[in-house]
Amino acid sequence: MVKRRFWLDRVESAWQRRSIVWLRGVRRVGKTCLAQTLDRVEYFDCELPRVRRAAEDPEGFLAGLRRKRVVLDEIHRLPNPSELLKIAADHFPDIRVFATGSSTLGASARFRDTLVGRKVELWLTPMIEADLRDFGDANLPRRLLHGGLPPYFLSPDLPEKDYQEWMDAFWAKDIQELFRLERRASFQRFVELLFAQSGGLFEATRFAAPCEVSRTTIMNYLSVLEATGVMLVLRPFSSRRSHEIIAAPKVYGFDTGFVCAHRGWTGLRREDLGRLWEHYALNEIVAHTQGTEARYWRDKQGHEVDFVWSPRRGPLLALESKWSVKDFDPAGLLAFARSYPKAKLLVVATDAAPPFKRNYDNQPVEFVRLGDAVARLSSRSEG
Repeated sequence: MVKRRFWLDRVESAWQRRSIVWLRGVRRVGKTCLAQTLDRVEYFDCELPRVRRAAEDPEGFLAGLRRKRVVLDEIHRLPNPSELLKIAADHFPDIRVFATGSSTLGASARFRDTLVGRKVELWLTPMIEADLRDFGDANLPRRLLHGGLPPYFLSPDLPEKDYQEWMDAFWAKDIQELFRLERRASFQRFVELLFAQSGGLFEATRFAAPCEVSRTTIMNYLSVLEATGVMLVLRPFSSRRSHEIIAAPKVYGFDTGFVCAHRGWTGLRREDLGRLWEHYALNEIVAHTQGTEARYWRDKQGHEVDFVWSPRRGPLLALESKWSVKDFDPAGLLAFARSYPKAKLLVVATDAAPPFKRNYDNQPVEFVRLGDAVARLSSRSEG
């Protein structure tokens, strides 16, 4: 079983801050495998009836543990999981709990206590650069086409049927159990359309007619997809200037494999790599910063910047993602710099090694590898 060292280190670091670590992420992203590779833990699968029966007495269950580090996998299957976690945090401070679930902690009605101040929430994303090294396969085009769910990435053939099976399980186990939405056909049509135009501007009214639901229902669907991590929603960055887009978000599918499948791609052309690289860069940013605080920028003349980061301290960071340095057009970053002259301008490219700088109209632009960029974003976020 592959040890994903980046994530294991994150768990250990989180346990130093809080006694409870909640691991969230979509199904098949590798939560159970990560849990099973933790050192010195006692593992419980909460889908098993005997485990659920034992957990009905939280104090007795916790007092009877053989180790001080425990994994509660699929904890949302318990009748009252928040009670067990709260008792563990308040009355068994020496015990470290690692809890996993397919949905966000607050999405389920079974979590009647948000455990504020008692937990660290860790968002396990599809495979990142560090994972590719751990899996011993740095084939980036393969990662983009197959996606970042480990079993799909490792599949020798393109797992086309698996994507639909995943969608069926998502509807049955996540959507129905947690949100009880109706009109499956409308919801799945909406998801298919979002994956097919992933990375584009979102306007709810454009989806209402093909999905045969109201605009209000479309917005509810989007909030569900964002809560479960299936869609990443980037809001526009703006200081309310008249020439900026200030309302319409951009919506990205959580995984490049699903984007390819819903676009009907069974192979990648040179022109496909750039858009998928943008998705991959966003996934890396989310993994390292543990959130979607990144924004995008666009003006009414059509100039656009992929990602804008507004740190607590220091200047703005504007980041363009390009498969190759030669694909870069400076128009978007230069337009942004005219409005925000103190911003730092970055281009993330697969071939920007070693890093270098170029001037465009006396405006310096840094070309860096993805790892260098996310390290900078992470340090700004922590600062």
